[in-house]
Amino acid sequence: MRMLFLLLAMPLLLAAAPPKRPQRIVSLNLCADQYLLALADPGQIAALTRFARDPQMSAEAEKAAHVPISRGSAEEVLALRPDLIIASPFRRRETMAQLRGREIATVDLPSAESYADIVAQVRQIAAAVGYPERGEALVAQMDRRLAAVPRDGGAGATAAYYQRRGYLTGTGTLVDEMLRRVGLRNLAERLGKPSLARIGLEEMARARPDYLIVESASEHVIDQGTEMLHHPILADIPRIRIPQAWTVCGGPAYADAVASLSAQLKPGR
Repeated sequence: MRMLFLLLAMPLLLAAAPPKRPQRIVSLNLCADQYLLALADPGQIAALTRFARDPQMSAEAEKAAHVPISRGSAEEVLALRPDLIIASPFRRRETMAQLRGREIATVDLPSAESYADIVAQVRQIAAAVGYPERGEALVAQMDRRLAAVPRDGGAGATAAYYQRRGYLTGTGTLVDEMLRRVGLRNLAERLGKPSLARIGLEEMARARPDYLIVESASEHVIDQGTEMLHHPILADIPRIRIPQAWTVCGGPAYADAVASLSAQLKPGR
């Protein structure tokens, strides 16, 4: 009788077993790098992208210092013997087309354009690496940080996220949501610009936003692209500086960017 009970219970025990955690994860996406460094065990990561250690591009460059990296070619990926590949939809199709016939789990990671997207991706990657509880803990941590940021600190002031070579970040983007979250209005909306537009110095000076938000790496002139941000015609517009690595991807650094943005607003402006 006892043996019969065990045999009947066996399928239930098997069904309830936790999924196997991947042991050789390869990232082909800079944003996936950030999630893996936050959610996976170091030993699970077979390789991150070549940008993972670049502090201008990766918010977790320090953590990535001792993690293997790859250039992401199909040959190199195959040599890494991955059991999970995380990539943007386009990059995944491109690489996997060359690895056709091989059974490798994949996760598509499109660009996050909102905090809701980031939360969904945290949970998706946490589940994929076998640690859903870490995902929930990270979401709770980000929620707490964002809840502490005043929603009206910008008091409706206009801000322009102005990048090297004169590119202006528009509406419908992650940066645009950051501005709204602290009570700022995106200059691109007022000017009717798309999600990314090039705007000259004269037009920017005429528009006269209350703030220019620039990447902290552009603090010094290093080429013609950054030189225009130091033109005298823009000199008297107050600046907010945010590391590019905090905005190039959705991910845990979103909360850092929002908190820094809020802290640099001038009261009563």
